Amino acid sequence: MTVSMFAELPFCIAEWPDHRGQLVAGTDEAGRGPLAGSVFAAAVILPERYNLPGLNDSKKLSERKRNLLYDQIREQAVAFAIAEVSAEEIDRINIFQASMQAMHTAAQSLRLQPDHVYVDGNHCPRWAYRSTALVKGDSRLDCIAAASILAKVARDRAMDELDQLYPGYGFAKHKGYPTAAHFKALQELGACAIHRRSYAPVAAVLGTTELQIQTA
Repeated sequence: MTVSMFAELPFCIAEWPDHRGQLVAGTDEAGRGPLAGSVFAAAVILPERYNLPGLNDSKKLSERKRNLLYDQIREQAVAFAIAEVSAEEIDRINIFQASMQAMHTAAQSLRLQPDHVYVDGNHCPRWAYRSTALVKGDSRLDCIAAASILAKVARDRAMDELDQLYPGYGFAKHKGYPTAAHFKALQELGACAIHRRSYAPVAAVLGTTELQIQTA
């Protein structure tokens, strides 16, 4: 049984005329907006038939549902991979390039290489894959939705672990995003090793002016 969010399309993307018999991957990132921590990305190839009830963009799901689907996706996927790019590297190359690099690494790390890759957003990484960028793809394509869930859950769990290493910032709660509690902790504690120093709020605390410029 295949459960898809796209009633007007064939259940499996591999059954589309252009992809029949091909391995098709979806990729997405998580963590462009936070002030701290790595940006994560995942790539997923789903089988011709799968049972993932409730599959959707990770941002539209509860934490409990994401965790459930995380395990189900890993069990049912033909192949999946998760990659991350550190805060230090984000500061060096900027968040856009870091996101592209994370998706590139995730796709390359798949145990089976795809014939085509669908990328969430409006840019594809510079790679040799045949690929298509799809705006709001995590709400439109199951393989991208699956990738968004793997990336989101993996990043959230990493931030939970970092909360133990850097207590007081509340990383387990806000996952590094710019919340009022995070701003307060930044003011009181200063920046820690995993803060993105090229981001304006962190740079302001450090008294630096080398703010990040995103380039497409």
